[in-house]
Amino acid sequence: MTSFWTGERVRLRGVEPDDWTALMRFEADEERLGDLVQAPRSAEGHRARAKELALAGPDGDRFVLVVEAVDTGQPVGVVGSHHADARAGWFEYGISLGAEHRRRGYATEAATLLLRYMFAERRFHKCQARVFAHNEASLSLQRRLGLVEEGRLRDQVYFAGRHHDVVMMGVLADEFARLHPAGPTVT
Repeated sequence: MTSFWTGERVRLRGVEPDDWTALMRFEADEERLGDLVQAPRSAEGHRARAKELALAGPDGDRFVLVVEAVDTGQPVGVVGSHHADARAGWFEYGISLGAEHRRRGYATEAATLLLRYMFAERRFHKCQARVFAHNEASLSLQRRLGLVEEGRLRDQVYFAGRHHDVVMMGVLADEFARLHPAGPTVT
């Protein structure tokens, strides 16, 4: 490993203004999965959002990073910490990959890099994730990372004409470290 933010398959980096087309594709893919239904956003709206993310520094321990394939340099998804309580020692993260980039190990590696940073460098004690109960692929990813189901919010979200459950999952820093020990020292 040559950088803390680079694994075998992916590199995590800040959002650039030119990433707007990739962000637009990722949002459309989420809607097709039935995980996100929003009013359509214009191309200019996506450009503005990418520029906003590119110019914004981390907001405490909340940030968004692009997941880039090492072999192609192509953005394949986004990952980030979107809630963090430093005093209590927990954070919540999320990840989204473009449809054509799923099931290649990108999500596992990107999430591992992010969680390793939050646990080892930011000293958080616990990570949480919210997963739609029907999203078996995401539930499986969280389990591979070591997250376990901690609860279920019944009929928590509404989309596609009905209510859906949200599964609350979590992992503690020591549990994660046992499953995903740090690699070689960064040079």
